[in-house]
Amino acid sequence: MTRRLFGTDGIRGQSNTFPLTAELALKVGMAAGRAFRRGDYIHRVVIGKDTRLSGYMLENALTAGFTSVGMEVFLFGPVPTPAVAMLTRSLRADIGVMISASHNAYQDNGIKLFGPDGYKLSDDVEAAIEQDIDGDMSDSLAKPQSIGRAKRIDDAQARYIEFVKATFPKHLRLDGLRIVIDCAHGAAYKVAPAVLWELGADVVTVGVEPNGRNINLECGSTSPELMRAKVRETRADLGIALDGDADRVLIVDERGHIVDGDQVMALIARAWAKAGRLSQKGIVATVMSNLGLERFLNTMGLGLERTQVGDRYVVEHMRKHGYNIGGEASGHIVLSDYSTTGDGLIAALQVLAVIAETGARTSEACHLFDPVPQILRNVRFRNGVTLEMPPVKAAIDAGRTRLGDAGRLVIRKSGTEPLIRVMAEGDNPSVVDTVVNDICSALEEAGA
Repeated sequence: MTRRLFGTDGIRGQSNTFPLTAELALKVGMAAGRAFRRGDYIHRVVIGKDTRLSGYMLENALTAGFTSVGMEVFLFGPVPTPAVAMLTRSLRADIGVMISASHNAYQDNGIKLFGPDGYKLSDDVEAAIEQDIDGDMSDSLAKPQSIGRAKRIDDAQARYIEFVKATFPKHLRLDGLRIVIDCAHGAAYKVAPAVLWELGADVVTVGVEPNGRNINLECGSTSPELMRAKVRETRADLGIALDGDADRVLIVDERGHIVDGDQVMALIARAWAKAGRLSQKGIVATVMSNLGLERFLNTMGLGLERTQVGDRYVVEHMRKHGYNIGGEASGHIVLSDYSTTGDGLIAALQVLAVIAETGARTSEACHLFDPVPQILRNVRFRNGVTLEMPPVKAAIDAGRTRLGDAGRLVIRKSGTEPLIRVMAEGDNPSVVDTVVNDICSALEEAGA
């Protein structure tokens, strides 16, 4: 089945504009509730959100849809996406819902769905839900006596805080470490500082005053300049930046230098390999992860399995082949010993565990390899332009030939924005730059 509404990370778009309207959200609630009704027992759905203004509208519309088909709704308020995944399982819910557009600006929003196992839904299930949305669902409406109820769950944040703290080694503390935490005015603005403080850190907060319109605004993992400045200003040992729904993380060392997801995965993989905790001899990442990561892992006898872009595809590969570390260079880090989806806070705690255990400075602990020169550029996409157009295809083929075995070329359409992403990497930076420029020029001339 084809999917019209769902992208690589749920349904996403501009708030109050199709498909992110109250009407569509109501239908999503009805269709998802219908898809997960498994018997005559009272079914349960949990709903979390980030701090966007439109979250209230979508939360109420989804609640109406779910209760109309007889489901009980538990409302968490602002919590990270991984908290919804965890609490879906913990509370034995049939469905988990996160209302968020992740790192996007407040004008956007999204709806992410989780199954009872806490994993994001498969393409087939999402396609079936879409089919129901487009059809007549009146036969699924509950009888008056069976309409569902909705209630607020006041301890959702506390449950998640305790869960995250339990992933940190019990013999370690963060005493003596000054940590800047940037919560992007998003879903983790309460839980992330609490976790770090309760583990003993001296916590400096950034991005913890959400007003509905400032989520990800010049802060968070996609805009780390404010955090970097705060680290230098306060002479902190490191900084941690989360995105709007806290499923990705970016770290900076004590000098303000950025530590991306590839370096984080390298650090955790090395630590877990030494401790005998790796479930397979390697990790899973996407085609966008740097060749330097692959070469570093190879020095330890570890491999790197690559998937298409999207943490859901990383997780699918991990589940199918038994890996327990995976992620993306952008900072989605999936540690399946603890979570079913990316969790920025848990990943940060694994980095902090190495620092606390070894006493190393962040710059020493987190710089494990020199990235291969890599350039990523975006070209805005318009209808009618394809990667198979002769001039575009010729530029791509020429680029692959120039890079040869010493580099990689990845070109793809974004699953969340109208962009074509062109990424090249190789040992010769001038060749990489030329290849990317030539392909972007071909796309622009073709009308992209």
